[in-house]
Amino acid sequence: MNRRNIIKLGATILALGISANALMGSVQAQDAPTEITMLTMGNKPTNGRLEAMLEKLNARLLEQANAKLDLFYIEWADWQTQYNVQLLSGDDNVDLIATATDWLFAWENAEKGAFLPLSEEMLKANAPKTWAQVDAKGHWDLTKLNGEIFFAPEDNYTQYTNHGFFYRGDWATEAGFENGEITKFEDFTKYFEWVKATKPDAYPWDIAGANEAALTGYLQGHTDLQTLQQVTAGNYFPFQTSEADPYTVTSWYMQGDELLAAAELAKKWNDIGVWREDALNYDGDTREEFYAALTGVEQHHTQTYLTQIVDNMNTKQPGSDPRFFWFGKENGNFFKDIFTHGAMAVSANSKNPEKALQVYDLIRNDKENYMLFNFGIEGTDYIVTADGKLGFPEGYDSSTDGLGTNYWWGRMDEFELPKTSDAPNKAEIIAALDAQAKDYPYSTLIVSKAAIDPTLAAISGVLSEYIPQLQYGKFDDPAAAIAEMRQKLADVGFEEARASVQADIDAWATARGLK
Repeated sequence: MNRRNIIKLGATILALGISANALMGSVQAQDAPTEITMLTMGNKPTNGRLEAMLEKLNARLLEQANAKLDLFYIEWADWQTQYNVQLLSGDDNVDLIATATDWLFAWENAEKGAFLPLSEEMLKANAPKTWAQVDAKGHWDLTKLNGEIFFAPEDNYTQYTNHGFFYRGDWATEAGFENGEITKFEDFTKYFEWVKATKPDAYPWDIAGANEAALTGYLQGHTDLQTLQQVTAGNYFPFQTSEADPYTVTSWYMQGDELLAAAELAKKWNDIGVWREDALNYDGDTREEFYAALTGVEQHHTQTYLTQIVDNMNTKQPGSDPRFFWFGKENGNFFKDIFTHGAMAVSANSKNPEKALQVYDLIRNDKENYMLFNFGIEGTDYIVTADGKLGFPEGYDSSTDGLGTNYWWGRMDEFELPKTSDAPNKAEIIAALDAQAKDYPYSTLIVSKAAIDPTLAAISGVLSEYIPQLQYGKFDDPAAAIAEMRQKLADVGFEEARASVQADIDAWATARGLK
């Protein structure tokens, strides 16, 4: 309110004898709430539960911050492309942006100006609880680019998101595996052959769309190579180091014989008929097919197995004995989650960045808001059992009744309850992972991508031409295809890009006294 209007308001107060406090309170009460939109990942639910939850949450946010929240979804179909296009579109209708440094291109989008730099003063003023918690753990440095903070890390939540195969222990037992336990990646050939021969309604591995798990799952368990999560070429991670030589950049796409061994195994699986002929173009829901006994394998990570797969399979396929084979199980080549596997940024185009941070702080740190946003309405979406576990009402089906907020960007251990739907052996699985998993050594490495972005785009084009076909075993001569791919990668400047990343690692390691 400018000075002239204040004078006019004072004159009105004197003329009408209205209390100044009452009038100013009335003016403030009429201020429209700020609409904040959070971009998240996943298919928007259509069961009405999201809208019902938001009605209750927004009533609280109106009181706490005079704000309301809505969600904008990047759906799973072609999500990598759609996510980056949305972030660089200049859309000022999105305020909070779900991100991650290992799968959601956080550093790339920060460099390209999609995220607002967040000063300490701004965070302390508008997200004070988040600031204090992350600061106490010393994790703000994990979110800095050129000395500026670009997102808040999900650094106070325990999980494993290392990938692998979900499979059926009952079928594996019948296929000849002792106690239904598969311990080597290539042993899935035997399992797949059994499913193909005895389960005519099921694919051994029904898989949808672009994927490379048939390659990377093998590579993880048969090398000591560790992927640099900071550098992507389209949907691919082209650079690795080895555990034996952690400061030298290499690539399993360009060096070694293991990619050929993986591709030959994939060809064998294709010849068996492990997946449908048009798998690359298939877009069905293979998770639901796993629950319906229409596929012998489904692929995702530990957290999904522990919190969804076991409960759903035990309910929908009693006696199926769901199991999890994580990639790298043979040699311990897998990592604990990094603290920026989930993170929350503020859009550089947000009209209300301060208010966006206030809303994020309230969702992350206010227990009642947190419970609403993560689990929904008590009694409808969840219940708390007499022994303090989070359960679900009778008749609840997580695959159709889920809340669907997909809040993977600021979860807090102190607000999480043990769930009745968690795998009974959850603690045992976590303990086994803890005993083997490595700490990712490059969390503070920032790769200077601007100079190599055109080359990375060209690398992406080559990999997109060959990797899906190698994954699905479609080349008659995998060795010739790999040689041809490697030549094309060399022709578009792969070595120059590798050398640039190597220079970044050299500088990073030297600054920390590592080499």
